Amino acid sequence: MISFEDFKANTDDVLARIAQACLVAGRSPDEVQLLAVTKTHPAEAAEYVARYGLKAVGENRVQEAIDKKALSPTSLRWELIGHLQSNKAKLAAEHFDRIQSIDSAKLLTFLDRAASERGRSLTVLLQINAGRDPAKFGAEIEDTPRLLEAALACKSLRVEGLMTIAPLSDDPAVAQRTFATLRELRDSYAAQFGVPLRELSMGMTGDLAAAIAAGSTQVRVGTALFGQRSLVGP
Repeated sequence: MISFEDFKANTDDVLARIAQACLVAGRSPDEVQLLAVTKTHPAEAAEYVARYGLKAVGENRVQEAIDKKALSPTSLRWELIGHLQSNKAKLAAEHFDRIQSIDSAKLLTFLDRAASERGRSLTVLLQINAGRDPAKFGAEIEDTPRLLEAALACKSLRVEGLMTIAPLSDDPAVAQRTFATLRELRDSYAAQFGVPLRELSMGMTGDLAAAIAAGSTQVRVGTALFGQRSLVGP
């Protein structure tokens, strides 16, 4: 695990990159949140995030996040950005503040029931495979309206927007097209359904500038903050 001083320097650098990308795009840096991705790093990483003054962390695995959350500052928000299996829906609904990886009506049903049983109003994002990458999770582009309609019918879920992961590629145009597609989907269905869908969670360490140019409201960054990941847990 790197020192807090190194983490602070890394985070300063990433925030400067975000600010520069916003300047180029004609946007305010206040419009883009940095989500620190702590997956596979120890609980100390979440403590760094809180000490620096960031508000939220992103995790890929439910149990890993639960273990870390018990050791972390209570001020942090926890967001699930990894694929969620239906059999983990109850735990996810109890321990996360927002779930970004909703990709099926079946998962919506499980989460809605779990949130209702806990008396929670759970915020979610719909994960769309906007880059049509067979290696990525996410609903197909054509299924977006049906998934959104199902999400809006859930009484204990609040849909705040969309999320995507760009395909791995050496061609920057691939990420640019992916992010533009997600923004276009958001704009189209926000108008069609009469809902704001304010959040566009897209962009990571290597492609955050392209994501911000396309309208991202949250970039998910891990490696640039904490360095290479280490294995945690089984």
